[in-house]
Amino acid sequence: MAEELFIPKLGQTVEQVTLINWLVKDGDKVKQGQEVLEVETDKAVFNVEAVDNGFIHMGPFKAGDVLPVLAVVAVIGGKDEVFQAAAPAAASAASAPETVEAAPAVSGESAPKSKAAAAGKVFASPRAKKAAADNNLDLSQITPTGEGGLRVTEKDVLAYLAQSAAVKISPVAKRMAEEAGLDLRKLQGSGQRGEITKADVEAGLLNRSAAPAAAAVPVQPAPASLPPMQVSGTQPLIGARKVIAQRMGASVQTTARVALLMDVDATAFVALREKLKAQYEAKWGFAPGYNELLAKAAAIALRRFPYMNARLNGEVIEHLAEVNIGIAMDAEQGLIVPVIRNVDQKDLFTVGREFRERVEAVRSRKINPDHLSGGTFTITNLGMYDVDGFTPVINLPEAAILGVGRIAPKPVVLNDQIVIRKMMTLSLVFDHRLTDGAPAARFEQYLKELIESPNEVTLTK
Repeated sequence: MAEELFIPKLGQTVEQVTLINWLVKDGDKVKQGQEVLEVETDKAVFNVEAVDNGFIHMGPFKAGDVLPVLAVVAVIGGKDEVFQAAAPAAASAASAPETVEAAPAVSGESAPKSKAAAAGKVFASPRAKKAAADNNLDLSQITPTGEGGLRVTEKDVLAYLAQSAAVKISPVAKRMAEEAGLDLRKLQGSGQRGEITKADVEAGLLNRSAAPAAAAVPVQPAPASLPPMQVSGTQPLIGARKVIAQRMGASVQTTARVALLMDVDATAFVALREKLKAQYEAKWGFAPGYNELLAKAAAIALRRFPYMNARLNGEVIEHLAEVNIGIAMDAEQGLIVPVIRNVDQKDLFTVGREFRERVEAVRSRKINPDHLSGGTFTITNLGMYDVDGFTPVINLPEAAILGVGRIAPKPVVLNDQIVIRKMMTLSLVFDHRLTDGAPAARFEQYLKELIESPNEVTLTK
C-alpha cells in the first residue's frame, strides 16, 4: 500500500507553505529520509523527506503553488501506483493565488454533525485520527465522506483545517460578526498575521450602515508603464523575497519611524571581547562574538526601559514580559531573523550557543519556524560589510530595531587631546506611535554607557 507524503507541520505558527522545487522526478525511486521536496514558509526554506522506500508519484503541484500544512502532495509505493485526487484543501491550493481568500470560519457550534456522531459514535480512518489529534480537533465536528458518509477520512480533516484556517479572527470579533450577520470574507484584518479584530468588525458594521450613502471608492490607478529597457535577467517575487517585500513595505507604511544615530566609543567593548575570547574559546568551542554581547547589553537596557520592549496591538500598547532578541542574518533565501528568547535570563555562553545553533539551522534549512518568531526587539549588524551607519526597517510588530555599524579606529577628542579610539555608530529606529524621541534617546544613551564601560559580570552572567 502506498504511503502518502504530507506537507509536515513546521512549528505552531505555520499554516501554509509555498512549493519551491521538487528535488526528484515523478516516478523516481526514493529512500526513506531522502529530501524530495523544497517548500518555503514566510520565514525560511525547508526540505521535506520521503516517508518510505519506493517510487514517488507526485500530485499536480508545481513551483509557486501555496499548500496548507498536512496536504498530501505525493504517494510513495510501487512502480505502478498512481496519485489519487488531492484533498480539497490541497487541490484548491494548486491553482490558488499566493494570498488565500477568506472563507466562512467553521466553528464547533455551527459545523454539521455526521450521521455517526448523531448516533453517539464516530468512525474515522487511522490517518484521520492522527491528523485530528495533531491539530486538537474533535472528530465529531467533521463531516465524513467515506463509506457512504459514515467514516471520517484524512481528506475530510484536511478540508476542515483549510476551511477553519482561512479566516483568522479573535473570539470576541467572531462572536460580534456572527451576531450581526457580517460576511467575514468582506472584512480586512488589521491584527497580527491579518487577524480580524473587534475594531475591524466595528468598522465593518459602520461601513454597512453607511453603504447606501457612501460614494464609490476610487480605484487605485494602475502603475505607469515602465520605459523599454534591455533586461539581463528576472527573479520572480515569490516565497521569502515576496514576504520580505510585503513586510518591509507594511512596516514603512504603518509605522511612524524615527532614527536616532549615536557614535559610541567601543574601545573597552573590543578589549572585553578579546579578553573573553582568550578566556572561553577553548572551553566553549566558539569565540564570544559582538552579536551576543550586544544582545545581552540590549536585554539589560530593555529591562531598564520596558517601554522599548513593546508592541502595538490594535488600540493598546503592550509592554512585554519576555525579552526576546532577534538577530538579523543574511541567508541564501534572504533576510532571516533568528530569535533568542529570554536573553536577560541567560548567560553569554547560552546566548552564543543558541545563536550559533539558529544560524546553522538556517543555513542547513532545518530551522524550526518557532525559532523565527516571537521577537520583541531586533538587532541588525552590518559592520562586517564596512557599513558605518544605516537606518533599518522596524520588524513588526516590535517597537524598535537597532542598527549596528562597523567598529573602526577614528580620531576623537578625549580629555582635550586628539586620540585614536575604536568607534562605532548605533542607529536606533523606533515607532513614534509607541514612544517619543526623548525616552527612546534615554534608552540608546544607556545602551551606549553599557558598551563604553562594559561590566564583564553583567554581560556574561
